[in-house]
Amino acid sequence: MTRQLIAWLGILVSGVEILCLSPYVAAAAGEPNATQTLNTVLELALEHNPAMAGAQGYMRQSRGQQVAAGAYLNPSISGTAGRGSIRDPSTGVNITERTVTIEQPVEWQGKRRARQQAADAGAAGASAAMEEARLNVTAEVKVAFYNVLFAQRDVELAGQNLAMVEEVLRTVKARVAAGEATPFETMKAGVEVQKAKKEAARAQNALVVARAKLDMMTAGRLGRQFSIQGDFDSLQQGLDLDALVARAMEQHPTLRRLSKLVEQAEFSATLEKESRVPNVTVQGSYHREAGDESVTAGLSVPLPLWYRRQGEIETALGSRHRAEAERLRVQNEMIQAITQHVQDVRTANEQLQVFEAGLLKQAEQTLRVARVSFQQGAASLLDLLDSQRVYRQTLLEYVQARADLSIALARLERAVGGI
Repeated sequence: MTRQLIAWLGILVSGVEILCLSPYVAAAAGEPNATQTLNTVLELALEHNPAMAGAQGYMRQSRGQQVAAGAYLNPSISGTAGRGSIRDPSTGVNITERTVTIEQPVEWQGKRRARQQAADAGAAGASAAMEEARLNVTAEVKVAFYNVLFAQRDVELAGQNLAMVEEVLRTVKARVAAGEATPFETMKAGVEVQKAKKEAARAQNALVVARAKLDMMTAGRLGRQFSIQGDFDSLQQGLDLDALVARAMEQHPTLRRLSKLVEQAEFSATLEKESRVPNVTVQGSYHREAGDESVTAGLSVPLPLWYRRQGEIETALGSRHRAEAERLRVQNEMIQAITQHVQDVRTANEQLQVFEAGLLKQAEQTLRVARVSFQQGAASLLDLLDSQRVYRQTLLEYVQARADLSIALARLERAVGGI
């Protein structure tokens, strides 16, 4: 009975181990991960992307600077002690002499206020930098996602084209066997099959590269083998360039961050100017020696006679001037970027309208007529192959136009500062 119980326990433990290790075995075997959508990829990127971690560290650093700016100067205490006695004339007094001194620096209120205002501006800039990082990561993930989506569609179209030319090759071989075609047509169809295989391999390699870039955006959380599910974005309404520029100038986190840097530089310049007034140190001392005991108080004030922080003030003013110039440069670049992306969106949308207005149907009808004519012997193999190339190229350009529109909208969203 005991042996049977031990055997059953061993079987049970083995089963549990198999169940626990099965996910790792499946991963090692190269099974694809779950299909990812744009929202799930965005969640992973916003949680694990190093840019977000860097922005969080910047915010933490700014909060620490706020705490430091609001702190008061610490006091200091010093003391001395030793044996002492009266020697001339000798009285026989012999005691432990001691001195205790306490000093408390008192900061000038204008300097303290300017330092706190500079720290507050830095914290506000860090908050804007966090929004800026979120905006940039979101836009980059969308661009990478649409590139993967285009690569997947490219692989699908390449596979469909390969199946079609292989079917043509089989038809041509049957005709050659029946004496209805020359062997040269078999060679032409075979060459077309090799071209289609080459295109399929190229599309597959492009998909691998696009997946790797999207996986990099999530810090490797997607894995090597994954697929995405979704559709391209579309233009829902017209674009007003002036309104988009005005909105970006008003709310874009990059401009808000740079504006806070300008404020911080201004308060830093004020801090250096206020620092020309020295701190006052309040002192209190107790002294006890043989034959004497005293309690004293006093002040210690540095005298700024030879140097009054001219270098620090000039450095702070230069930093403010540089911050203002950087903000102006970013504003000009932002206007140029919005103009370019608006034009890219309009161009891609116009191309889509051309495809959807009839170009896709014309290419499909041309291929259908060519296939029927080829089967009936009214069209040559070259006509059929040309029709297939035109049809595949039209579909690929249509998907490329949809991807270009989606990418342009994502970049326009980043340039404006939001949807």
